[in-house]
Amino acid sequence: MMQIYKLLSVLLEYPSQELIDNLPEIKQRLEQSDDLEDDELEKLHGFNDYLASKSLTELQEDYVQTFDMTAEHSLHLSHHLFGDDKNRGPALIDLGELYKDYGVEVVTNELPDYLPLTLEFAAQLEDNEAMVFLSDAKKILTILTENLEKASSPYAALLSIVGSRATLTRLTAQGVS
Repeated sequence: MMQIYKLLSVLLEYPSQELIDNLPEIKQRLEQSDDLEDDELEKLHGFNDYLASKSLTELQEDYVQTFDMTAEHSLHLSHHLFGDDKNRGPALIDLGELYKDYGVEVVTNELPDYLPLTLEFAAQLEDNEAMVFLSDAKKILTILTENLEKASSPYAALLSIVGSRATLTRLTAQGVS
C-alpha cells in the first residue's frame, strides 16, 4: 500500500541528493500502487519526470524561488490565514499540541504548520482521519494550489493531490458519514 501522504511530504521537502537517488524506487512504487487514482498517478509521474530532468542545483534553486522567495507559495499553512497576525501563534501552539496528543514528536526546526510536516502527521493517521484533519486546511490548500498553478510550478500538481484528498465529500463517497 502506498503511503501517499508520506510520499507527498518527501516530494515537498527541499530537494536533496537522497531524493534524486531514490527516484527510480519512487517510480517503481508508483507503478505498483493500487490505491492511487489515475489522475494522481499521472501527476506524480509527471513530477517525478520533472525531478529527473533537472540537476540537483536547479531543483534547489527552483524550490527556494518557489517557496522561500514568494510569500504566496509559502508551505507554512497558517501564513495564508493569518500572515503576521498575533492569532497565528496560538494556532501554531494548538497544532503542536495536537501532534503531541497523538504521540507524534516533531524533530525538525520547522513550525508545525509546515506542509511537509503536516503531511507527515497525516501519514500517521487512518485514511479517513487524515482526510478529516486535512479538510481543515482545504481552503488554504486550494489557494496555494491556485497560486502555484498561476506560476506554472510543477509543485502545483502535488498540492492539487493533497487538496483533492482533503475533502469530506470524499468520505461521503466512500460511504462514511
